[in-house]
Amino acid sequence: MNTHCLSVIMPVYNEANTVEEVIRKVLEQPQVAELITINDASQDSTGDVLRELAKSLPRMKVFEHSVNQGKGAALRTGISHATHPYVLIQDADLEYDPEEYPILLKPILCGKADVVFGSRFIGGEAHRVLYFWHSLGNQFLTLLSNMFTNLNITDMETCYKVFRREIIQSIRIEENRFGFEPEITAKVARKKVRIYEVAISYHGRTYAEGKKIGWKDGISAIRCILKYGMSRH
Repeated sequence: MNTHCLSVIMPVYNEANTVEEVIRKVLEQPQVAELITINDASQDSTGDVLRELAKSLPRMKVFEHSVNQGKGAALRTGISHATHPYVLIQDADLEYDPEEYPILLKPILCGKADVVFGSRFIGGEAHRVLYFWHSLGNQFLTLLSNMFTNLNITDMETCYKVFRREIIQSIRIEENRFGFEPEITAKVARKKVRIYEVAISYHGRTYAEGKKIGWKDGISAIRCILKYGMSRH
């Protein structure tokens, strides 16, 4: 497995309880050349945690938004600063496991893929059992997205997406919030690049534990699927 080939982009908003553990797990992975964190105007002590960690972790970079803009805006900032061959999206909670980076990178490093989605709905990896309606909503949004993109992916809303850097940096990200997922899926599909899926584990959080996405984001995702699925640009 190639070492130091990966730029990890981590949007962070009010994750003071988990962000240090996630950062240390990310930087333990030999593939990680740089970790780009974006503090999206957190209202807790997240910013202090990030700045303190960056003092002793040379592969970690911190960017700050003075006003909360959302996940898509944070990713736009982070992706623009990526400098290594492959770019991976990582949430700042503990739902996704950085130890699975080799699984995500393998199709790209083998020369088979340009983009890889980590799917929570295929394979036999461990999954925490949580919300039925949330799962059904994810499957509906993926189905709707597939109808417009003519892809057959199983998990459009997954956090874990890996891109060749030149591909993701060539895409103009317009959505500021969770609409990033359907937007980037539609725009990658139009590029006619090689897309693979791999099975990943998932350790989801409850809303009491800090989960942020809700039904309003689902409505927004439908809007984004229609907008970018029908767009020619």
